[in-house]
Amino acid sequence: MDRFVQRFTKDRRLSLRHDLRTPVRVRIRRRDSQECVAQSENLSTNGVFVQTDLPLSTGAALDLFFEMPESVTGLPSAHWLCLGHVVRVVSGESDDSRRGVGVQFDCYEVSRPGQSQTYLSELYAER
Repeated sequence: MDRFVQRFTKDRRLSLRHDLRTPVRVRIRRRDSQECVAQSENLSTNGVFVQTDLPLSTGAALDLFFEMPESVTGLPSAHWLCLGHVVRVVSGESDDSRRGVGVQFDCYEVSRPGQSQTYLSELYAER
């Protein structure tokens, strides 16, 4: 029985998390929503954990825009526009601390250096 329980207490993530602090532009997926700049705590090709003071709950749909570094994907760094949803909310330890939010990417658009940034900018501006 111990082996069975131990098997399910291990990390079940599908991709490796990288402890990486990078700015992430975050917006609740509504036309009238303001964007804010959050700080990532860790990042993978499937999701990100960010600190933000946005009032988010599990299931909230988000748009995220950031630069994905080569160290995560193994490819040259690129700008990612991700559509995702909140899968975990961690409250701050004190009243003035920010809360953490785990976001799973549902889909994303990648723009590499040398490609036109216009498409991504226009797409992000429309949301």
